[in-house]
Amino acid sequence: MTARGGKAMAGVAAAAVALGVTQLLAVFFGPEADARTAVGSAVIDLTPGPVKEWAIQTFGTADKLFLSILVVAMIAAIAAVSAQYESRRFPIGSAAIVLAGLAGCAAVLSRAGANVADIVPTVIGTVCGVAVLRLLTSGRFTDEPGPDPATDAPDRGRRLSLVTLGFLGAGALTGVGGAVLSRLTTSVAGDRNAFALPKIDVAAPAVPPTVQPQGVALPSFVTNNGDFYRIDTALSVPQLSRADWELKIHGMVDREITYRFDDLERFEVIEKLVTLTCVSNPVGGDLIGNAAWTGYRVRDLLAEAGIHADADMVLSTSIDGFTAGSPVEALTDDRDSLLAVGMNGQPLPTEHGYPARLVVPGLYGYVSATKWVVDLELTRFDRAQGYWTPLGWSARGPIKTQSRIDVPRSGQEVAQGAVTFGGVAWAQNRGVRGVEVRIDEGDWQPADLGANYADDTWRLWSFKWQATKSGPHTISVRATDNTGAVQTGDNAGVIPDGATGWHTVSFEVN
Repeated sequence: MTARGGKAMAGVAAAAVALGVTQLLAVFFGPEADARTAVGSAVIDLTPGPVKEWAIQTFGTADKLFLSILVVAMIAAIAAVSAQYESRRFPIGSAAIVLAGLAGCAAVLSRAGANVADIVPTVIGTVCGVAVLRLLTSGRFTDEPGPDPATDAPDRGRRLSLVTLGFLGAGALTGVGGAVLSRLTTSVAGDRNAFALPKIDVAAPAVPPTVQPQGVALPSFVTNNGDFYRIDTALSVPQLSRADWELKIHGMVDREITYRFDDLERFEVIEKLVTLTCVSNPVGGDLIGNAAWTGYRVRDLLAEAGIHADADMVLSTSIDGFTAGSPVEALTDDRDSLLAVGMNGQPLPTEHGYPARLVVPGLYGYVSATKWVVDLELTRFDRAQGYWTPLGWSARGPIKTQSRIDVPRSGQEVAQGAVTFGGVAWAQNRGVRGVEVRIDEGDWQPADLGANYADDTWRLWSFKWQATKSGPHTISVRATDNTGAVQTGDNAGVIPDGATGWHTVSFEVN
């Protein structure tokens, strides 16, 4: 290995030690001291809106894994480059580690609930990283003469490489160990497993089998918890127990109220099927799911506080600082917006907001679906903004009428003869009246609809077609909602308030 290569590896090893020690020590200080999560969250917050949207469109629900890998790769690259210029007189590599440590401290202190003590792991980790880099670049392992001049230089090189790899391995092990211990010590899995959902006072109507069209492989009308999409800004899933949870209602109200979990027992428990949709869902995308939610009407909780007549926004805040601005009427009208504690008959999965989250029919999630919710502030749209609004999204996000083709898939080969195509359509809070399909550039034809369960849920459709002509074809779909509005064919991206256009799929008849 060349001298430059050796210094580059020394830089990577020093960075690994700094990160590993920081991760391990953070276990003893609490989640707020986790510099890795703090830095990643800061990167998310500082990333321009269009770049975030690119990451979601490109990586989908794996966007956070991509970010974590990218952050680690960038740190390794900076450490490798800067370490090549490390010397006794100009400790460039050490300075880079110190600057990275200062950035980590700033990121930690920016997190909700953090205090000065939470930067201790980052400070110690930074010191350890600098010490390792100074040791590996000091010449101690290459300057000491050996007994045999002929083999002395190679032996010293191997000794340095082994020590460097040892520090690299130690850093990786402490980092992984710290991450595992952190998960074990902060996990609320036990708390969730011990939680029995409250008895439902108003059950959701039974789902009739006729909601599911026959003869075509479509998504299940109710989406399994494990298959439900997850898009949020939480790099590390917040771990909040029922005992520590509280919901503060304040702002433009007659009286401030703070609810603890036991306080919810005096409210009526309802179950409601609601389809949630992400504003980042492109035309034909899969960032949508339908679930049975159990919880309490938000309007009942707000009524006890007494909403001022001129308040038009509820700014909801998550335990990790995310905010969403919802119209007051969406949380107080008869759509029965929920403070949900259950999903498909189970306590909320931790990644979907355990112990409590908001579920608001008819609004995209970025202005409504706050997970791990702990604060509701009554305010006005001309005084406050949610997380996504300053980044280019609209302040209000009503869900648009949309439809999707699930069968056939793009590029699929279809045999000649009778075939059945199908998909889903949605227009939450308005409902779907009809779906039409067009083959190639022909006329629009009505599709068969599964039974209409509720205006707040999606509707499945199917279309029988006689495939007679071999070769390439296209199928397009559009929906009509219960107001009579037909889904627009104008193509628009997801920014600022949701994508539009007709989903079209190309397939081959053979």
